[in-house]
Amino acid sequence: MKRVLVVDDELSIVKLLSFNLEKEGYAVTTAEDGKEGYELALNEKFDFIILDVMLPSMDGLEIAKKLRQEKVDTPILMLTAKDDAIDRILGLEIGADDYLTKPFSPREVLARMKAIFRRVEPRQEVIEHEFLTAGEIKADLSNYQVTVRGEKIELTPKEFELLVYFMKRKERVIDRDTLLDRIWQYDFSGQSRIVDVHVSHLREKIEVDPKHPQYLQTVRGFGYKFQVPAQ
Repeated sequence: MKRVLVVDDELSIVKLLSFNLEKEGYAVTTAEDGKEGYELALNEKFDFIILDVMLPSMDGLEIAKKLRQEKVDTPILMLTAKDDAIDRILGLEIGADDYLTKPFSPREVLARMKAIFRRVEPRQEVIEHEFLTAGEIKADLSNYQVTVRGEKIELTPKEFELLVYFMKRKERVIDRDTLLDRIWQYDFSGQSRIVDVHVSHLREKIEVDPKHPQYLQTVRGFGYKFQVPAQ
């Protein structure tokens, strides 16, 4: 049984989510305070976190940022009463996997969760490790690990997915809208900054000189191209 942590200070939302999640077979733990939610997420094992942005004592953005800094890679779905593109981008930049604006239906929450699980869970049918190699980058698709020049690097789930997508399409120019559709899988129309931010983060982790990238090339006016530098 998968464990889900719900952190929200609105009792009606906590009850609504708890009821529907438990009906779907999830074990639910709840917290109405930011610090309490952070401590639970940091010290206990959960399969999924539903996290409100506006919380007493510690807001959801700070919680998500601190969890990622502590290498907690549990998928996070953020909830907010604000329908603001900047807030959505900020949440995704710091490591959230998805973002949902209130009011929402429980069915939409469950659908988003299932989509995220499909992206981040190892496939059960995989028995042997599967690897992708491009130059000095090696991605272990079974264990969601990446090494660059022999050193293991830490990627968020979204960064890992984006890198693998690029590695599977070497030498192809991919526009931002395609990346938004394939990686984020729902409409972020006009919000290409999300892609640019994640590409920038990837460059910091895989390039020798991120300001002069060898792998992740910008194709001005079009998007990005992943290429293997000449040895």
